[in-house]
Amino acid sequence: MTTIEIHQKLQEAFGDAVGPLGQPKVDPFAVVKGDRIVEICAWLKKTPGIEIDFLQDLTAVDWPKRNVIEVVYHLFSFPHRHGIVLKVELDRANPVVHTVEGVWKAANWLEREVYDLFGVVFTGHPDLRRVMLPDDWVGHPLRKDYQEAGGFHGIPNLRENPLVELRRIDLVRIAEHQKANPPPPPPPPAPPPAAAPAAGTPPAPSTPPAAPKA
Repeated sequence: MTTIEIHQKLQEAFGDAVGPLGQPKVDPFAVVKGDRIVEICAWLKKTPGIEIDFLQDLTAVDWPKRNVIEVVYHLFSFPHRHGIVLKVELDRANPVVHTVEGVWKAANWLEREVYDLFGVVFTGHPDLRRVMLPDDWVGHPLRKDYQEAGGFHGIPNLRENPLVELRRIDLVRIAEHQKANPPPPPPPPAPPPAAAPAAGTPPAPSTPPAAPKA
């Protein structure tokens, strides 16, 4: 079944709770009403011929200028090899939507990640707490207006240029190699050349040739 056909069946079943099908560059998507998301997901999973049995991903996008946070559901059916993307638009000041963990267990940690990094509250979630950052972390780092607080419990958040760090590692390795493999000692110096005779000094007498034997 194509995405267009899945979308048509969704609109037949849920009417104006399902928005028009968008045509982005990659995956078509439909915006659905947040208060119907669990019902819609359960219908997609159980309806014969559709049977969306896999929550590929659940993520979010922050739109400060629109005052909206989108929760994005990437859905797929292994039996039928088809899928669809759904989006729920939430008030950025109070982003709340019901969990779909009861439909797909994989939503448990995915929703915790979105809660951690975007601040979206999933009502009904059995264990909604941070999954990547400490419990006492302030703010949600994937919001567009997030400002770092200058460190965490004495741990700085400043990082030097990675090229500087790589160069430092190279220099340490070079020094260790040179220490383990010192260069051979230099060869002994060559003897100095013989001094030239001083001016006016008669040459040393030469040895006369031996007389021939009789």
